[in-house]
Amino acid sequence: MKEKEKDITEAIKAWEEQVLKPALARLQERQEFSTSSGIPVERLYTPEDTADLDVVDSLGFPGQYPYTRGIYPTMYRSQLWTMRQYAGMGTAEESNERFRYLLKEGQTGLSVAFDLPTQMGLDSDDPLAEGEVGQVGVAIDSLADMETLFDGIPLDRVTTSMTINAPAAILVAMYMAVGDKQQVARERLAGTVQNDVLKEYVARGTYIFPPGPSLRLAADLIAYCAKHVPRWNPISISGYHIRDAGASAAQEMAFAFANAIAYIEAVRRRHLDVDDFAPRLSWIFNTHNNFFEEVAKYRALRRMWAKLMRERFQAKDPRSWMFRTHTQTGGSTLMAQQPENNIVRAALQALAAVLGGVQSLALSCFDEALAIPTEGAQRIALRTQQIIAYETGVVDTVDPLAGSYYVEALTDQLEQKAWGIVEEIEAMGGSVAAIDRGYMQRTIQEEAYRFQREVEEGKRIIVGVNRFGDSQERRTPIFRVNPEAAANQKAKLAAFRARRRSPTVRQAMIHLREAALGEEDLMEPILGAVKAYATIGEICGLLREVFGEYKPPTGL
Repeated sequence: MKEKEKDITEAIKAWEEQVLKPALARLQERQEFSTSSGIPVERLYTPEDTADLDVVDSLGFPGQYPYTRGIYPTMYRSQLWTMRQYAGMGTAEESNERFRYLLKEGQTGLSVAFDLPTQMGLDSDDPLAEGEVGQVGVAIDSLADMETLFDGIPLDRVTTSMTINAPAAILVAMYMAVGDKQQVARERLAGTVQNDVLKEYVARGTYIFPPGPSLRLAADLIAYCAKHVPRWNPISISGYHIRDAGASAAQEMAFAFANAIAYIEAVRRRHLDVDDFAPRLSWIFNTHNNFFEEVAKYRALRRMWAKLMRERFQAKDPRSWMFRTHTQTGGSTLMAQQPENNIVRAALQALAAVLGGVQSLALSCFDEALAIPTEGAQRIALRTQQIIAYETGVVDTVDPLAGSYYVEALTDQLEQKAWGIVEEIEAMGGSVAAIDRGYMQRTIQEEAYRFQREVEEGKRIIVGVNRFGDSQERRTPIFRVNPEAAANQKAKLAAFRARRRSPTVRQAMIHLREAALGEEDLMEPILGAVKAYATIGEICGLLREVFGEYKPPTGL
């Protein structure tokens, strides 16, 4: 073996002297190359770059610790990833119609987009909701809307993902109540809620309460689901929005892990064993354009999570070590110029995610840089997934890029870089302390600024934007929300309030206030308020009075 390594080293030196050196004398390389995380990309990768790779302990085998090669032994040979498309607009009636269309077209899970007022815990008739009702997702004011949203959709036969954070506990309570009305046992409800409010302070901005109470609500939901809704993923810890806000791949990984540590510690303070809830912790990450970095990212994330859970948190259940992630192709990589190019971008990003071994996937549609996607754009996005699954052959073998000198070296380098950032955050006192200091926010802003400057200076080429433009671009048909949707929703809300039983609502809200002022788990009181048909604005308004509202640090 030593003799063979010597032969390789000598062969590389001979190639550099006899082949590479004359070539560089004739034609210089274009630039210095690096990934989005600033990891230098070498000209050539050889066995020397993976000489320290422990094939058994560090790389391992699929379905076996540390899961670098996948969390299941046969991966896509047995079961494909869940194919989702993010959808929701206007009223619950309109979104229900879109959901039925997507299920008919072969989608295997629902992914709900809520409008901004719902995400901010505001009713549709709140003055602050003006102009936003139903615009970027579906408007949900009460359990009555949720019942309409899932009308005719059996909750025991679909999995549902809900992108909602600050009011996540309220929306999950509504979903459970719909299940109750459909006579679906809690044990049969399956799906995911994002519920990752910490990243809202860092990257997205749909926060309501300060970090402390928000962490309490998130942890209460995780603990409740662990006991009562065992097939539900009560949190989807998000690197996605961190990346779309401008972070590098390594920063996306590290910030998401730092937030995950905070959630785990908060739930453990509720006297749950880590193995009681960790198997249902899920993730959402963002896949961008640097193809091999994205493949390596998912491989490194699995290994990092397995180590963290087994070594730091002493998890004994192998399911607690498994990193299960949804991914969506990069929203911020979509360009309004030549939007058809986004079909290619999303296809390559989706392919990288599949080669990386994700469990669930949604594509950002080609027209999303312009508006909510049309049905046609969503069909193309879904067909892209189906073509990758059924026509390319990439699902025929597990972890097909394993052993690539470049991919293995990059997997190791990304892991090392991400751990370094996690350790820096831990030294500050953890995720909440880092958020309070504005560290994560500033880091993302600086990275986003660096990227934009490279685009403007032409150092980074964006096809159709700063190179290969088209002076005669065609207009792309875009989806427009029904202009009467907001008025219809407000009228429906007024009629709903007029007919509900006010004494029942008042009693439920008194119970919720008492619970919020104390230290008890908030899920049962929230569920009681939801079933009494209190609105999301009323519930969040009460919690605002108790918890206060978050104000970001100055200077950000």
